Amino acid sequence: MTIATFLNRVNELILNPLIVLAFGLSFVYFTYGIVKFLRLEAGDKSRKEAQDAILWGIVGMVIMFSVYGIIKFVLATFGVTANPGAGQYLNP
Repeated sequence: MTIATFLNRVNELILNPLIVLAFGLSFVYFTYGIVKFLRLEAGDKSRKEAQDAILWGIVGMVIMFSVYGIIKFVLATFGVTANPGAGQYLNP
């Protein structure tokens, strides 16, 4: 097994599912914040908590996009290409 094959397998089996999971959790938290914000009355203290949930949901999604880009950059630096049809969630 070469280092390129090893990195490709780690990316395929560990990193991509974790990125997708974290992105999904961020999106759910973002959606929760929006729903909570829309259900509350203006001036309510909980509305600030809902705004914070929206903000942190967006921050989480931006971080996951950044992590995906960094992983894609590192794999390209080492010359690792995705195996076509390998069942990857995110093809670098």
